[in-house]
Amino acid sequence: MTKNSKPFMDRNFLLETETARDLYHHGAKGEPIYDYHCHLIPSQIAENKRFANLTELWLSGDHYKWRMMRALGIDEAAITGDAPAYDKFRAWARTVENLIGNPLYHWTHLELQRYFDIYETLTEKSAPGIWAEANGRLEEPELSVKGIFEKFKVYAVGTTDDPADSLEYHRAIAGGIAPIGPIATRVIPSFRPDKALHIDLPGFAAYIEKLGAAGGAEIRSFSDLLAVLEKRLDFFVAQGCRASDHGMEAAPFVIAPEGEIEKTFENALAGKPPSREAADAYKTKLLSTLARWYARRGLVMQLHLSVIRNSNERMFKLIGPDMGYDAVHDREQAGNLAALLSLIESSGPEGLPKTVLYSLNPKDSYPLATIMGCFQDCYGKEENREVIRGKIQLGSAWWFCDHLDGMEAQIRTLANVGVLPAFIGMLTDSRSLLSYPRHEYFRRLLCNIIGNWVEQGHYPPDRDKLLEIVRNISFGNARAYFGSI
Repeated sequence: MTKNSKPFMDRNFLLETETARDLYHHGAKGEPIYDYHCHLIPSQIAENKRFANLTELWLSGDHYKWRMMRALGIDEAAITGDAPAYDKFRAWARTVENLIGNPLYHWTHLELQRYFDIYETLTEKSAPGIWAEANGRLEEPELSVKGIFEKFKVYAVGTTDDPADSLEYHRAIAGGIAPIGPIATRVIPSFRPDKALHIDLPGFAAYIEKLGAAGGAEIRSFSDLLAVLEKRLDFFVAQGCRASDHGMEAAPFVIAPEGEIEKTFENALAGKPPSREAADAYKTKLLSTLARWYARRGLVMQLHLSVIRNSNERMFKLIGPDMGYDAVHDREQAGNLAALLSLIESSGPEGLPKTVLYSLNPKDSYPLATIMGCFQDCYGKEENREVIRGKIQLGSAWWFCDHLDGMEAQIRTLANVGVLPAFIGMLTDSRSLLSYPRHEYFRRLLCNIIGNWVEQGHYPPDRDKLLEIVRNISFGNARAYFGSI
């Protein structure tokens, strides 16, 4: 190594200039976290869960890690199987030391540093000592759910919840009656009606029966479905819901008469799968109706696009869904998405709801950013619509894109064709309570990009303005967009 090599992940990790370091340490670093989209489990929050060991806390449910372990040839027993917890941890340690250039290498060591004050690098050789030291700290209050929320100044988290969910844990948390007791962090349900939307997937009819039971009504027709979904949406709003979420391969856009949509729905309940065109017509109608409801209630609509789910059929049959076998889709997005948004904008007095557009495929980022600019409605005053700063958002780099290159590309794309200071910033999109350093990772990259622009003479060194920008992107914009609590 040369004498000019930078220290490994030190205080100024990723911060290449004096301006970047100033913006991060005196601006972004101290801001709270509004984790507006995640997959934390509400029951674990309500129970103020304490984890038995680092494997349970770190590896359980983390398909990011599982994919890398498989790529290294780790036996499935040590990934999702029944191997002892320590054996799984050792297998992960063996994987980590081979992840040069992968964001998991950075995240792993940020998590060791921020949660456990462990600054040693994780290797198979160091694994026994790190296992003992980290596990020895898991009984500390700081590493309970409540302690983690307090440590990282988590203002709010938006979980991902099915319309049929009772939200019993959210109610217990909000009432301070759960084991976690009163907490400053708001735990907010998000309305995700994917199972009602995806009429072409197996299990649709069984799900509709379950949804009807939750809504206290039998669903026999499409109009019945709408009535139950609106009732459930109002129930979610009463529990503090601020956002919806939809995961799709591609935005649908097929217009069909009401009678055809009713027939498609009735056939699906009878076990007759729809054609692709019929399914897209149903999805277009349902999604545009939901969007009008969201706008009426002031909710944010999130659209997650370009995912291939459960690509490996053999492994799906062996171990089930959400096990690390999803991939990036390359479906065309722009034409249908623009048409769908235009339909929603034109079909009701409220127009589009606040909308966040995400794609798992980097090819979509530029088209989405330009489509976004077509719907930043400031003429709405003429129709008594609220004018909203940054109403349509290009969502943060997501899933396979939330690495150094992907985050930088998303930030630069947004800056090139949008207004970066209106951006609502980072989210974890994670099931793990150890994911909050991802916000730090994002903030460091953000400050580094802006710092470089300033020091290259692309923007004046107006410190007050620059600090305002990074603080707002880190927290303030999300709080304003989703709502103060």
